[in-house]
Amino acid sequence: MEATTRLFYAQGIRATSADRIIEEVGITKVTFYRHFRSKSDLVVAYLTQLAAGERAWFSSMRSADDPVGSLHAIAGGIGAASCGPGFRGCAFINAAAEFSDPHDPVRTVVDTHRRWMLEEFAGIVADAGIAAAEEATRQLMILRDGAMVNGYLGEPESLTESLTAAFDSVLTAARA
Repeated sequence: MEATTRLFYAQGIRATSADRIIEEVGITKVTFYRHFRSKSDLVVAYLTQLAAGERAWFSSMRSADDPVGSLHAIAGGIGAASCGPGFRGCAFINAAAEFSDPHDPVRTVVDTHRRWMLEEFAGIVADAGIAAAEEATRQLMILRDGAMVNGYLGEPESLTESLTAAFDSVLTAARA
């Protein structure tokens, strides 16, 4: 999975063949296909593993007692990750761009993860005491997505600062 993650993320999912992964790992095709019936199964496993890691990280940033602090911590983490060497955007957004069929198992994993993230933002908005939460929740998600797409174009400090201010603006406007 380590080689798969590195290759899929750096080169793209469709651009990375199962043969390339097999060669990189040094296994036989029989061994590969014993674990993954198809490349699609491997892509689903790759995204499922990434989702678990992102969920653990996101959850570690959250504090129900401090929704503003939670958003600031999330902004800092996104800024640090997004502006690092080799960053190519959000793996889930990238996968959605490569797999346009909404019924593809890959899109199911992407959509499930994005719904989870929306629920997390909804929880933060609720922790902030905002009653009409749907619009604020979607705005936070859009800001997160924009920061992920924009990250490799900027510097961590400026991205973190801008995302933090934008998150704060959403909460301030939602309270008004």
